[in-house]
Amino acid sequence: MSTTARARLGLALAILSASVGTSAANVALPALVRSFDAPQEHVQWVVLAYLLTMTAASVVAGSLGDRWGRRRVLATGITVFTIAAAVGALAPSLPVLIVARGAQGVGAAVMTALPLALAHDLSTDDRTGRVMGLLGTTSAIGTALGPALGGALIGWGGWAAAFWMMVPLGAAALLLAATLPASGPASRPRRGFDATGSVLLTAGITGYALALTAPASGWPIAPLMLGAVALLGGFVAVERRVAHPVLPLETLRHRPIANGMIANVLVATVMMTTLVVGPYTLHDGLGLAVPLVGLVMAVGPVTSAVTGVLAGRLVDRISPSKTTAVGLTVMTAGAASLAVLPAWCGAAGYIVALLVLTPGYQLFLAATNSHVLTSADPAQRGTIAGALGLSRNLGLITGASAMSALYAAFATPTGTAAGSLDATRVTFLTAALLATIAAGASLLAARAPAASRTAIR
Repeated sequence: MSTTARARLGLALAILSASVGTSAANVALPALVRSFDAPQEHVQWVVLAYLLTMTAASVVAGSLGDRWGRRRVLATGITVFTIAAAVGALAPSLPVLIVARGAQGVGAAVMTALPLALAHDLSTDDRTGRVMGLLGTTSAIGTALGPALGGALIGWGGWAAAFWMMVPLGAAALLLAATLPASGPASRPRRGFDATGSVLLTAGITGYALALTAPASGWPIAPLMLGAVALLGGFVAVERRVAHPVLPLETLRHRPIANGMIANVLVATVMMTTLVVGPYTLHDGLGLAVPLVGLVMAVGPVTSAVTGVLAGRLVDRISPSKTTAVGLTVMTAGAASLAVLPAWCGAAGYIVALLVLTPGYQLFLAATNSHVLTSADPAQRGTIAGALGLSRNLGLITGASAMSALYAAFATPTGTAAGSLDATRVTFLTAALLATIAAGASLLAARAPAASRTAIR
């Protein structure tokens, strides 16, 4: 195996590990409730701590990679992730486990942001799409593998096994990451680090995320949201005058980057809808038993894993801007199908709709990552990759909160199968509208004047 192939495998394994870390802990929650004799709303923080820190640290992780060397920062992030997984497996109490998961989320932020930038560094522009497709496939495999493997291991070795399994994955990723070349910004003089901006950005994003997850935290929404707005306003003020900003604001005025981030939020919201509303549709609306619900839900990640590389090759063959629009159009059709086909055709209709939606998502993901990172200044690719991760995670959190609330608002009045299907229709039609807005923004970006689509240098 060539050095480049080993390096790409290391990047893929880093993303796989972070994806497993995201999904595997969910299946451990019932066992944690029993083991620690804790209420479900407290145990839920094992998942929330990981998601919150991974979201809040994304941009800072990418910025540190640009300043201190992407290979070095990636190795540090993998190390933090792996050690935190071991600490979590050995945790004697729930608070210790939650803290360990928070630290693991910081490592995961590095492991999801920097591989995108490093993969682009290792590829030529005409092959970037297929590399991004490979990373998308790897992420989907990790998302599907986490619950399946974690559930099997928990049955054999208890809840700690779900965290122990992340240790060898992290160790293997760390060994392969050592084969990465110290390229680009790693050899440039270090610039100053914007500590104030990093703190304000992290705190503001955390406040926003906590406001959206208030039902699990039990904290008031309004003060959290107002505090987040104030902190992010302070962040913007600092970034305008600091010499070396953690997120250069001029990049957000660059059309491909700005539209990519907006589309990422909207698309992640749509995809999270399938994860948080789908089980209710299948169980309450269609009457499927829980094991069958799990099998139908697995269609999405499996389809993503199969179509990711193919989507990347299509991006390279056509163009990122055009395939982004195609992917979003296909996603719109898939979301609209989820709104109507389950009521007409039952579980078969739901599966068909997933088979439409998921390839569109992989096409969007490969095209957007390729387009945005190619448009970015090579010295800022880590930061931009972190911003893409931030926008995606914010979409996931927004989808989990807002789309769940939308479904509940329409399902609650009846509490019947018909009520569930009515709520499904409203929720997925809303998701289709979000995908349509993202497609419109993508088409506008493709038609923008050439000057606004040129990489910032």
